Amino acid sequence: MRTDDLDYDLPPALIAQTAAEPRDSARLLVYERAAGAVRHRRFRDLLDELAPDDVVVLNDTRVLPVRVRARRQSGGAAEVLLLEPQPGGTWEALARPARRLRDGETVTAGELAITIERHLDEGRVIVRPHLTGPGPGGAGPGPITDALERVGEMPLPPYIHEQPDDPQRYQTVYARHPGSAAAPTAGLHFTPGLLERLRARHEVVDVTLGVGLDTFRPVTEDDLDDHPMHSEAYAVTPAAADAIDAARAANRRIVAVGTTTVRVLETVWGGAERGPLEGRTRLLIEPGYGFRAVGALVTNFHLPRSTLLALVMAFAGTDEVRSLYRTAVDEKYRFYSFGDAMLLL
Repeated sequence: MRTDDLDYDLPPALIAQTAAEPRDSARLLVYERAAGAVRHRRFRDLLDELAPDDVVVLNDTRVLPVRVRARRQSGGAAEVLLLEPQPGGTWEALARPARRLRDGETVTAGELAITIERHLDEGRVIVRPHLTGPGPGGAGPGPITDALERVGEMPLPPYIHEQPDDPQRYQTVYARHPGSAAAPTAGLHFTPGLLERLRARHEVVDVTLGVGLDTFRPVTEDDLDDHPMHSEAYAVTPAAADAIDAARAANRRIVAVGTTTVRVLETVWGGAERGPLEGRTRLLIEPGYGFRAVGALVTNFHLPRSTLLALVMAFAGTDEVRSLYRTAVDEKYRFYSFGDAMLLL
């Protein structure tokens, strides 16, 4: 696929800066692939669009507040974005000012200190976070993730210019397993009430994929096949796998909430035999891919030149998705992480 096929024109005013309130008041563009029909609804209407025997699959990963605004020993400002834990207590991270931070230098934010161990390519570093003293109230030091809850910020994408008043707006209401540096944004539209109604009417299965920033990184190569896909950790419990196996055996439609969920399902069930239930995936889905697991998709409107948009085009057709995006722009849908959603049937 040529990368310029992933371009489209978007007025900056349509990039959502805040989440819809309430969550399920976001708009929902429904597209029936077989009939070519388009409907304009609200996310709270999602259940009306699903078949009674649909199985809905969610990514229950939890975003950690991994953006740390720190101070250097010289008094200057620094920022560390923790991406993923590594063996031995280290993390892969992005840090700035990247060229000025030296190997062995330590920056601090409250009770949390972060030592730069070594520089990698593409602005990445390996860092070692550690605690410098007791937490609030004189309590002893807790895990690094507890310290992040106190001193870190949610890692909002750069096109969102202000932190929300409630950081949990960048968290799904069903998030359980900490480990993501970005939210699975299609799930942000569920309220507790809508999720309760969904579970009452449909079988709902949880899988986990730790979302990294590379999921959203623009493709810079001319050919999508030349884009290096960084791996992301995923896990499917045996009970979840059994439920999905049973659904597939009964020819029930599997509805994936989000492109990250698609990558888990197609990594495990995309081959002739079921793959490992836990591991890392580098799966790149682009037009021409044959979907084996996913029968319907809930997704947000994605950035140009992104692998996420390529996945959506693979599922619904390149020309069809380009037309849907033009319709969304004409109808003034809100785009990206805090924006509106699509349901592709």
